[in-house]
Amino acid sequence: MKHVSFKILALVIITTCSSCKVGRFAYYNYANITDYKIFPNRTIEKPEQPFIFQKTKKPLIQDSLTITSEGKKPKITFEDFLISKKTVAYLVIQNDSILYENYFNNYEESSIVNSFSMAKSILSILVGIAIDEGKIKSIQEPVTNYLTNIKDEKFKGVTIEHLLNMTSGIAFNESYTNPFGDAATFYYGTDLTKAVNKLKVEQEPGTRFKYSSGDSQVLGMVLQAALKEETISEYLETKIWKPLGMEYNATWSLDRKKNGVEKTFCCVNARARDFAKIGRLYLENGNWNGEQIVSKEWVKNSTKVDSTGANVGRYQHQWWINQKDNSYEAEGILGQHVYVNPEKNVIIVRLGEKVGKTGSWTQVAQGITAKL
Repeated sequence: MKHVSFKILALVIITTCSSCKVGRFAYYNYANITDYKIFPNRTIEKPEQPFIFQKTKKPLIQDSLTITSEGKKPKITFEDFLISKKTVAYLVIQNDSILYENYFNNYEESSIVNSFSMAKSILSILVGIAIDEGKIKSIQEPVTNYLTNIKDEKFKGVTIEHLLNMTSGIAFNESYTNPFGDAATFYYGTDLTKAVNKLKVEQEPGTRFKYSSGDSQVLGMVLQAALKEETISEYLETKIWKPLGMEYNATWSLDRKKNGVEKTFCCVNARARDFAKIGRLYLENGNWNGEQIVSKEWVKNSTKVDSTGANVGRYQHQWWINQKDNSYEAEGILGQHVYVNPEKNVIIVRLGEKVGKTGSWTQVAQGITAKL
C-alpha cells in the first residue's frame, strides 16, 4: 500500500512538474530496458534491403550446454542460466552464421531493447566518420571549438580525445541511485544543453580515467555542433543504419519532444541482430561488404590496448578492451553488451533486465568463444 501511495505521489509530482527529474526518478525508480517508451525519440529508418545473418544448419551452441553457476552450485543448462540472469536475448555469431539465438520472458527477434551505454560505442563510430569527412578536424581539438556556451573556462583544456577516453577531468556523479545526481539529471531531465553548459572541470584533463556519461554527452554535443543542421539520429541513419542493412527501424531517445537533443550517453533502442551488425562493422575493420564506413585507422585506434598517460588499458574511444583474449565490447547497464573477438571471428550479443555478477557476461562470452 505504501508503495502504491509513493507511486501516486510521484505521478502527481511529474504531472505538476514535467521537467522534474526527481519526480521522474521516483516514479520510474530505476533504469529499465523498456524506458524507450517513456522518452520522446527520433526514428532511424532501416534500408529497403536488409543484411541477414544466416543460421547454420548444425548450431555449435546447444541448449544442453551446461555452465557452472556462482559459488559451488551444480551445473545448469545454458538456457536456464540465461533465464536466471533475466536475459531477454542472446545471440552468438561466427563467420556471419548464427550459432545460437534465443529470446526469453516474452521477448522475440523483433523486440526493442534499450542499448544504455552501448550507445557510447555507436557515438564513437559516428565521431570517427565525422573526422573522416572533415566535419571534425582532429581528436586533439579543444571542445570549446564547437561548444561556445560552456561557462567553465577550464573546458579550454579539454580535447575530444579526453572525452573519447574519459580522461576529461569533468566533475560528474555517475550514481544511478541518486535522484539528485548528474546521471539522474542527464537521464530524466529535459534540458541536456543546459545541463552540459553547467558542467565544471574538477581535475587536470588527461591525468585520470573516470567513467562518465557526462563525457559522452559532451562528446555528442560536439558531434551535433559539427553536423550543424543534421541531427545525430539522421547521421546514424545515413552513415550506419542504412549502409549496414539493419533489419528494423531504431530510435534514439531525446531529452524532450520539441527541439530535443539525443541522449548520446545512452539509449539507442534497437534489436539484437542489428546491434550485432555494429560488432560486425568493427570485426571487418570498418568495412561493410566493400564499402569503408569508418576508417580502418579509427577502428584500430579504438580497439587497441593503450596505457599511456591516463588511459587505463581497458577503455579506448568508448569501447571496453579485454586483454585476456584480445576482444573488445560495447557495454551497457543491466548487462547489455556486444562482444567482438577478431581472432575467432565471433560476435556475441546479450540483452537483459539484470546484469548478474559483475563482469560475468564478458566471462561467459570468452568461455563460449574459447570452445569454438
